[in-house]
Amino acid sequence: MTITLNHTIVTAADNDAAARFFADVMGLECTGPHPHARHFVPVRVNDALTIDFMTAADPQGQHLAFDVDPDTFDAVVGRLEARDAPYGDHPAHPGNGRIDHDHPLGRRGLYFRDPGGNLYEIITS
Repeated sequence: MTITLNHTIVTAADNDAAARFFADVMGLECTGPHPHARHFVPVRVNDALTIDFMTAADPQGQHLAFDVDPDTFDAVVGRLEARDAPYGDHPAHPGNGRIDHDHPLGRRGLYFRDPGGNLYEIITS
């Protein structure tokens, strides 16, 4: 049996703002609230995965990690810098402005937080 993650839910104080931030930084499209489940704002990551952002009264920050190609990695760094959004080379220091050039899962990696406290990691070979 093949198992594929279809979607995951990420909580945020403002689901629309969190979804738009993530989509903008990652170079993805955010089309707004789900037409049949308006409490979710989905962002399609690829053909198999959607991240559904949901407003929660007390959101708990989550960690999501993504493998990306080198060009996408560089584009994400550029978009973070254009937004003056902090990023860093370690999950405990996601705002130190450095890239990990010896990431254990790839050649380069970085971490950044959205305004709601979710921690994103991107890794490239």
